[in-house]
Amino acid sequence: MALGQPASFGTCEDRAVRTANVLSERCEYDENDPPGFRSAVARVGAAVGGRSLAVKVYELPPGESVCPYHYEYEEEWLLVLDGAVVVRTPDGDQELGQGEIVCFAPGPAGAHNATNRSSDPARIMMFSSAREPAVAVYPDSDKIGVWPGNADDNVILRRADGAVDYWDGEG
Repeated sequence: MALGQPASFGTCEDRAVRTANVLSERCEYDENDPPGFRSAVARVGAAVGGRSLAVKVYELPPGESVCPYHYEYEEEWLLVLDGAVVVRTPDGDQELGQGEIVCFAPGPAGAHNATNRSSDPARIMMFSSAREPAVAVYPDSDKIGVWPGNADDNVILRRADGAVDYWDGEG
């Protein structure tokens, strides 16, 4: 590899060589995101053929968050690529700047969200396993989301709605 050339990584699935630049990859907004959660995303892990890790780059305009405060049952990492974000955890708020990285533990101790409270855009990269099924818990709104790998079976429920008995509706 020549000096100054981007690194290329093959995939386990097809051995194709694909690259993405986490500093310049174009991020896309979802018009359905509500105010306060309008961030743009580039799925760089999928772009290079990754299947075992979910790697995403987010652009956060001032005043916006990536997602609601939540925790998952797997490790999740956040790396600040540009600008600064405030990370909320059970221990309080912490500002992270360019080059700083943090790891969120599985379960309630790893609850988090990231918000850009500065007047300039921020760019972060988040990564975790791409394992399915995936479960996320949203303590502020008392919801649980389940993503089993089939979009028809995805569900987000309020815990307050209560659980049903295992045999409910059977036979």
